[in-house]
Amino acid sequence: MVFDKQGHFIKDLTRDNFVLKIDGQVRSIQFFEQINSGTSNEEIQLAAARGSEINTGGPNPTKVVPLDRGRIVLFYVDDFHLDLGGFAACKKIISDFIDKDMGQNDQVAIASASGQVGFLQQLTSDRNVLHAAVKRLTPRSYSVLDSDRPVMTEYEAMLIDNNDNEVFNYFVDETLRLMGRETGRDMAAAIVRGRTQSMLSQGAVLNTNTLSGLEGLVRNAKDLPGRKVLFVLSNGFLVHNRRSDATTRLQRITAAAAKTGVVIYSIDSRGLSTGQSDISLQRPPDLDGRLARSSHGELSATQDGLNALARDTGGRASFNTNDFRPGIAGAMKETAVYYLLAWKPDTNTQKGGRFRNIQISVIGRPELTVRVRKGFFDVAPTSPVTTAEVKKPLTPEEEAKNILTKLQNAIVAPYPQTALPLTLGVNYYDSAENGPVLSASVQIPGEFLLFGLRNEKTQAVVDLSGVYYDDKGLAKANFLERIVTTFRSPEEAVGYHGDITYSHLAKLPPGLYQVRVAARDDKSGRTGSTNGWITIPDLSDRKLSMSSLLLGERTKAMMRNVSSPSDVGSVMLSPSHRFRSDSTLRLLVFAYNTTVSPTEHKADLAVQVQVIRDDQPVLTTPLRQISTENLPDMARIPYAADIPLTDFRPGRYLLQVTIIDRTSKQSATRDTHFDIY
Repeated sequence: MVFDKQGHFIKDLTRDNFVLKIDGQVRSIQFFEQINSGTSNEEIQLAAARGSEINTGGPNPTKVVPLDRGRIVLFYVDDFHLDLGGFAACKKIISDFIDKDMGQNDQVAIASASGQVGFLQQLTSDRNVLHAAVKRLTPRSYSVLDSDRPVMTEYEAMLIDNNDNEVFNYFVDETLRLMGRETGRDMAAAIVRGRTQSMLSQGAVLNTNTLSGLEGLVRNAKDLPGRKVLFVLSNGFLVHNRRSDATTRLQRITAAAAKTGVVIYSIDSRGLSTGQSDISLQRPPDLDGRLARSSHGELSATQDGLNALARDTGGRASFNTNDFRPGIAGAMKETAVYYLLAWKPDTNTQKGGRFRNIQISVIGRPELTVRVRKGFFDVAPTSPVTTAEVKKPLTPEEEAKNILTKLQNAIVAPYPQTALPLTLGVNYYDSAENGPVLSASVQIPGEFLLFGLRNEKTQAVVDLSGVYYDDKGLAKANFLERIVTTFRSPEEAVGYHGDITYSHLAKLPPGLYQVRVAARDDKSGRTGSTNGWITIPDLSDRKLSMSSLLLGERTKAMMRNVSSPSDVGSVMLSPSHRFRSDSTLRLLVFAYNTTVSPTEHKADLAVQVQVIRDDQPVLTTPLRQISTENLPDMARIPYAADIPLTDFRPGRYLLQVTIIDRTSKQSATRDTHFDIY
């Protein structure tokens, strides 16, 4: 990223404007592009730079147009190094981003060093899930302060370990004063050094836990498309602890970020800090100023690691401010566009495990700031190819077990697998016969399946598995199916572009659920997975509620209210929520717990529909009365509408429906995404 002195991105530079150096040696730039983050083109451009191809499944795949994929944003809360104030600041930072700065198509994940977010530590665009994850962040005490007197801080222990005589002598003198002169100076010195080693060992463990968790988060991001922005929220930690491997781990995180496309922005959650000593330590006054002279660098020392994470991955650090939102918004803005440069390594001198330094500058423009990852580790040499062992054929039982294991691995993977792309529609509705029902509909694009001869028929066989989890990660229902698609001849199967759809119903109590599904093509071995969140409301609380927005395609000429039972008709649900631009979207939703007027004996409901793109409404209907005449079941009031799509340009949209109960003065809102191609 290239910025002027005012922090504005410099656009339209060319390959010839840059000088690229690896370990001080100028290298030829083999690939150069200016890229917008969060677009479909970004993934294609990154693949081109790596010399790889995007798996499309066919020569003319149908894809959503650019500018719609959205950004991937990760928050990592270092709860091993947070106090009460830091926790409050972190929760506010993340909550403000969710409510005010999160884009319509952005996906966000919240993780903590201690893992306390649990099952909700997942990438999602569902704001309800993200807020539930924030609520799980609770203060935990991991202080390394010891219980001896006078109280010693971790920074002071580090200074003593680094042979700072003033701090060391202060604690020796105070130990002698408290224990008596008969203890002897050598004994007091040994006690101080023992305390120092104990504290630094505790600090090293916390540092290791924090950085290993961060490294895992960065490495797992390899399966996510495009550039990822990672915010590290912490009160800081000490890097120069000789009992810690923090320096090496920071370097490993930098190298992993280079491979996975992660840019780190660090935020010191302590906010504006004076760097003065903590008066709560309750120790004798430092009359001769020995501690004050040695400890003035404590604040910057605890920020060194955060600064290194940001600087070395191409991001920025935000320190000494109580207004965190500009830093978050600024990071999102400045990472929205970047230059992608690639070079070919000199393989005959490349050594596995060596760290290489990267330097990039703009020719003749010394006033510009260039932010880039500082380095990477060489890729270890490829192991020599050995003759593969001949595997004995599996029994049917072993083969079934092997397939199940692969499906389970795909289901529990941190992020969806896309070798076999799946779409999932998760819908909730309540019926008089069955009560609350959760419907999971999976759609598999036929062009990704491999047809072959099986049982003397031309078939594609897909094994499909799904699990319904609650918000604690406990499995509440599941399914396992084998889906067979058959053609009469191989010629008929060529160029098959139909979608294979499977639906499963589950009855579950009110709560927040995630449905995870995985599918595997039996012949090609391609495996894919996806997931979706859904909230089943508790209708026993008598509050106005709504079903999911059920979407399908119809061919109507205009949008109109068709809420009377005779006009609702059946709706063929679309799991993918992908519709042709010349079609009409059919919407169906049910209102529950409406209030019936005691005088008119019917409900008084109004509805408003909004279609939103890029966080801006492109269609807003006026409030319309929902007809409830002659409805046999006032507990489940339907509303249906048609939205012609001919006036919308291709892309991703958010459909939002609000129902107002004018009798009880309540309102409820549901929303869902859909794509036009």
